[in-house]
Amino acid sequence: MAGNKSALTFEARDYQIEFLREMMGKYAIKDEGKALRVLLDYAVQDGDLDAIFDKKNMRCIACGGM
Repeated sequence: MAGNKSALTFEARDYQIEFLREMMGKYAIKDEGKALRVLLDYAVQDGDLDAIFDKKNMRCIACGGM
């Protein structure tokens, strides 16, 4: 799907980048940006936003905290 894209800079942990890269390989996605857009589009269209953004689900896997 074509559309306007804007550049965005953000921080991600190594394991998050690795996850995006694994999904790129598994699903023949061309780059990390596209993999992230797939996740975001799913959240926007079909995701349970109350579950995604519930405080109990906002955790840091790396540090084990919230």
